[in-house]
Amino acid sequence: AIYRRFPFTIILKKSVDESEIKATYRLKIDYGSRHTGLAILRGQEVVWLGQLDHRTDIKERMDKRRVFRRARRNRKTRYRKPRFLNRRRKDGWLPPSLESRVQNIQTWVERLRKICPIEHISYENAKFDTQLMRNPEINGVEYQQGTLQGYEVREYLLEKFGRKCCYCGKENVPLEVEHIIPKSRGGTDRVDNLCLACHDCNQRKGSKTAEEFGYPHIQKQVKETLKDTSAINSTRWKAYEVLKQTGLDVECGTGARTKMNRIRLDLPKTHYFDACCVGESTTNHLYFKTKEVLFIKAKGRGSRSRTNLDRYGFPRGYLARQKFFFGFQTGDMVKAVVPRGKYQGVWFGEVACRKTGSFDIKGKDGKRIAQGINYRYVQVIQRFDGYAYGKGVAELA
Repeated sequence: AIYRRFPFTIILKKSVDESEIKATYRLKIDYGSRHTGLAILRGQEVVWLGQLDHRTDIKERMDKRRVFRRARRNRKTRYRKPRFLNRRRKDGWLPPSLESRVQNIQTWVERLRKICPIEHISYENAKFDTQLMRNPEINGVEYQQGTLQGYEVREYLLEKFGRKCCYCGKENVPLEVEHIIPKSRGGTDRVDNLCLACHDCNQRKGSKTAEEFGYPHIQKQVKETLKDTSAINSTRWKAYEVLKQTGLDVECGTGARTKMNRIRLDLPKTHYFDACCVGESTTNHLYFKTKEVLFIKAKGRGSRSRTNLDRYGFPRGYLARQKFFFGFQTGDMVKAVVPRGKYQGVWFGEVACRKTGSFDIKGKDGKRIAQGINYRYVQVIQRFDGYAYGKGVAELA
């Protein structure tokens, strides 16, 4: 019988002697900041492929919540002393945005172990040299000297841009430090994102990026963000400790070995194929017993917010104080059989519930494919468990 739909698992209706299972299964993990590749191998046979997408909205949500709370404190308890640094962090603490990545891996290792007799784990434990990524010629004592060694920020920018406006080229006028990618658009205060502009150009540019303002060559000077690299460096050993706690044999591999194995096996560059190539245990040949890939997206369990908010943080409509409606919860994977109307047919996807009983069905890309479906036409395939699922086909070269 069908035990789970995602990942698809069957359960036998009669007992089987586990000692008869002689095959050895290995779980391989290609850990990434945004996406983690997963693969289960039995010797040279690849029996399951998956890609786990981590959450990237946690910091933004926490920042927004902090702003709302401080604004409310000022409105309601104007003279109360703020208390936000009165907590003691435990050893090994990680920010929630990083901790969620480690917990996602832990969750899926435990789930896969329940449905497959995994005995070994291969884990890509890669370390990135962020200074070397920004300056390939760096060596020796230069590692201890930052970009602004011997300079103040403003003097550094004046020398870098020839003491003139980056946009109009004016000289001998007061120059202002300006963000190439505005902070309101995700830019940072890193010196690579700063330039000099006269007052008029700075005002006319506003919240545009340099490319939108008509200066793409200035935009190219901004190096790629190193947030993802920092996230991996901060969490790679914590993830390794979680894997060791399973009691299984854990093999560590490097990114260079993964790339070498992938090129040798002539596989495309994807997260799940990278997972197949992690570690020294990778064989000379791989045989794919499946081409189906399970795409897993971490979504969390919802929020405690009881209202929808406008951009100023004021409520605009109140949310129901319940999660289940007519036996369904938003996020459940469902099958809807609609007998008539605009959306007549059979629909599979994620349900979005309303207390009126009129539900929407979302496809694997998150867009609504059917709206206003009566709950009587809907049946549950799998309950919401904090993740959204989709299926794809692995395309071999």
